[in-house]
Amino acid sequence: MQHSKIHIITTGGTIDAVWDGKKDTAVIGEGLATASSLPDFFSRLILFADVQFDEICMKDSRSLKSADIKRIVKAVEKSPYTRIVITHGTYTMPDTAKHLKAHLKRHDQTIILTGSMVPLRGFSGEYSDAAFNLGYAIAKVEDFAPGIYLTMNGRIFMPDEVIKNLSEGKFYSVFDR
Repeated sequence: MQHSKIHIITTGGTIDAVWDGKKDTAVIGEGLATASSLPDFFSRLILFADVQFDEICMKDSRSLKSADIKRIVKAVEKSPYTRIVITHGTYTMPDTAKHLKAHLKRHDQTIILTGSMVPLRGFSGEYSDAAFNLGYAIAKVEDFAPGIYLTMNGRIFMPDEVIKNLSEGKFYSVFDR
C-alpha cells in the first residue's frame, strides 16, 4: 500500500501559541512560540502518511498581511502535493479559505484549513482541541475530493458557509438552524 503524502503549511494562530503568564494570554511569534510546534508533535506520532512542513509565518491571524496571504497561495500553488493542511488562526481562517478559493489556479488539490481555540503545547491534552483538530484534518484530507475546506469542532465546512461564534468558541455553517 502506498503512503499518502501530506503537506502541512503553518501560519501561526492559537494552535502554535504558548501561554504567557505575564501577559495573561497566549502569544504567537515571540518567546517560545517563534517556530511551529507541529513538526515536533508529528514526529512523535506513528503515521502512515509522509508529512512535509513549511512555515509561512508565526502570527495571530488578525495580524496577517496581504503579503502573508500571497505567500500561502504561492506555497499551495508550488506544492508538489495534492493533499494540504494549513494551520491558521481561527479569527480570519474563513477569510483565507475564501481568498484561496478565489485565487488558486490549481484545482487538483484537497486543502483543509484548521486551527484551535487552545494552544497545542503548554496545556494538558485534555484541555486543547488542537490534537483532535489536526487528526481530523489529516483524516479528511485523505478522503475528500479536491477543493478547499475548513475543519473545526469535528465538522467540515465550505469557505462560503462558515462563521465563528466567538462566545461559544465554535464554528457553524450559516445554513445551520
